[in-house]
Amino acid sequence: MTDTDTSTDTEIPWPPAGFRGPEQEQAEKGADVAPADELALEEINPLNAHLFANDRYHRYFERLRNEDPVHFNEIETAGRYWSVTKGEDIKAAEADWQTFSSASGITLGVPTAERGAVGSETSAFIAMDPPEHRAQRRTVTPAVQPKNLMNLEPLIRERTVEVLESLPEGETFDWVETVSIELTTRMLATLFDFPFEDRMKLARWSDIVFAIPEPGGVIESLEQRQEELMECVQYFSGLWEERRESPGGDLVSMLVHGEATKGMSAVEHLGNLLLLIVGGNDTTRNTMSGSVYGLNTFPEQYDKLVANPDLIRNMVQEIIRWQTPLSYMRRTATRDCELGGKQIKKDDQLLMWYLSANRDATVFDNADAVDIERENADQHLSFGYGVHRCMGLRLAEMQLRILWEEILERFERIEVQAEPGRTLSSFVHGYTSLPVTVTRK
Repeated sequence: MTDTDTSTDTEIPWPPAGFRGPEQEQAEKGADVAPADELALEEINPLNAHLFANDRYHRYFERLRNEDPVHFNEIETAGRYWSVTKGEDIKAAEADWQTFSSASGITLGVPTAERGAVGSETSAFIAMDPPEHRAQRRTVTPAVQPKNLMNLEPLIRERTVEVLESLPEGETFDWVETVSIELTTRMLATLFDFPFEDRMKLARWSDIVFAIPEPGGVIESLEQRQEELMECVQYFSGLWEERRESPGGDLVSMLVHGEATKGMSAVEHLGNLLLLIVGGNDTTRNTMSGSVYGLNTFPEQYDKLVANPDLIRNMVQEIIRWQTPLSYMRRTATRDCELGGKQIKKDDQLLMWYLSANRDATVFDNADAVDIERENADQHLSFGYGVHRCMGLRLAEMQLRILWEEILERFERIEVQAEPGRTLSSFVHGYTSLPVTVTRK
């Protein structure tokens, strides 16, 4: 296949076939999930997406942290897997990438025996181990290095001001759509040097990657996802040809000309593209929305921030901890081993629940509350740990910091008018809507 081959008969390797099988199986059991305290320990399985869509997951993880921090489940579509719910065990697994590999995927999937060769599912570098992971990641890291972030800051601030100045006063609007998605897609368009007028395509492609097919949902079938991702391939194929002839400092040019990635086909590039799109869109936009919701949920913290804007930087870390925009990442055991006193078998999957570790009361005092003066807020695991720690974390922090610097400059208050709509997913921990009003100074 050449870089310009965009046949719709092509099988897209990322996400892999059956990608949402296990989570979809659990979601199809519906929202009527028994309360955590009514279940025997062995019956607890936090994978059901309705627990997250209905904000009911907290007690499930609290029980697992207290009673069974490395917790075993087995279901037909995924085989054997373990929920790792405390930070010390997650760090141990993340630090030992030789034993706990990323090469067969980052979300719960079908058993290895049915999946085929390790690494055959995806070309995204997040689903690779060193040295391949390091080589491909290094290709795009210049985009988020300190010098480039310093150059980007004035543009991010200008666009943030433009969006905030356009907000209506005295009427309710959706913060997710009007602010969070708008700001993150503008940033993504800049990083990719993507046609600005088409930037909402980036948000759409990000949304469909991890959506559970359901009637009336983000997507209704796996076939629909396949078709829309082919549109993504076709669109970026044109950009790759342009950047091959006229490279710039954008992420597409870096992938096209990078030593570790320049020989890849259009479809093979899709894994890394979707990784960068999701990493720059879902996570930042959900933290932006979570900051407004969190400070309204704990209004005394909002008062503190208004009184002392110097707390913004620590507030950013605390909101990222409290929100945790990606609930978990998966690893797969390459050998029989032990973790947290449990015997892990070769090919067992591990779900490292960052969302649980960030609410661990033995690490964070009053962990369920937002505390913008929390001294160890930056010890959160929202960006992962070890070789796979999020490469764009400083950019995400900067976007959230600038947003709140400009909010405090021009608004008395942003007030949430109703509970948010939440994403039907146990992987992406996010918001679909957040009705708010603003009061200007």
